[in-house]
Amino acid sequence: MSSSSVSKRFFSVSILAVVTLQLPFIQSVLSLNQTNAYLQHVCIKSDGTYKSESSYESSVKVILDFIGADLDYGFGSGSVGSNGSAIYAKFQCRGDTSESKCRSCLTTAFSGIRRLCHNNKRRIIWYDNCILDLSSIYTYGEIDNKHIFYLYNAKDVNGDTKSFNKNTRALLYKLKEKASRKEQKPYRKDYMYAAGEESLGKMKLYAMVQCTQDLSVKNCSVCLDGIMAKLPRCCNGKQGGRVLNPNCNFRYELTLLYKLKRLSNESSKKKDIPLEN
Repeated sequence: MSSSSVSKRFFSVSILAVVTLQLPFIQSVLSLNQTNAYLQHVCIKSDGTYKSESSYESSVKVILDFIGADLDYGFGSGSVGSNGSAIYAKFQCRGDTSESKCRSCLTTAFSGIRRLCHNNKRRIIWYDNCILDLSSIYTYGEIDNKHIFYLYNAKDVNGDTKSFNKNTRALLYKLKEKASRKEQKPYRKDYMYAAGEESLGKMKLYAMVQCTQDLSVKNCSVCLDGIMAKLPRCCNGKQGGRVLNPNCNFRYELTLLYKLKRLSNESSKKKDIPLEN
């Protein structure tokens, strides 16, 4: 007999299958003027594949249907199967994304990952509005430091680069403290998410940070510290940049990133450059 349970944060249904994945550190230039722009994906071949005619994808869809049924706070996770035949899914929308756009991003992410990672069990895909992480390994609450990439604005900062870098770092760490404060209440779209701005003379610097809601507040802080350490390598002297892994991300720009809890679209061209693992 199989049993199933559904909760606001996590659900489990007994069916079948397996999953796992992996990604190198990748450098990119931001893409311009796109709604819910595709950012990156990774297919981990070493974690195995499934047969095209199997019920694997239909099992994944069962999980995602449950997740998509209730995305009022932008996060969902679930599992199908048990022991050696389990599928785990985690899905997180950007903290300022509406429920309808969040649900739309889930549909887009599932379609995209099926097309880009045909038979891989573990796979992750990032869009501007969301991230979908499918795996055969239970990673709920854990920080993934292996699968990380960054993007930067093609334009360099005019003026004092050193001062700009310092101010960028200060704003990001200020937002990190806000996103990982213990007083936060879960089951909200802005849980472990923060956005803000800083005046730099005649310019304004805008930034945001976010963690996936399966992390503890402490692990959110640890995750953000880890990716913010990449800031000099990622975006030194650039007008905008972001670093993302499966559990947390940050972004900054000299153009407005958020308005009424919505972020603007990307600004620049996109180009992937493989980096060392």
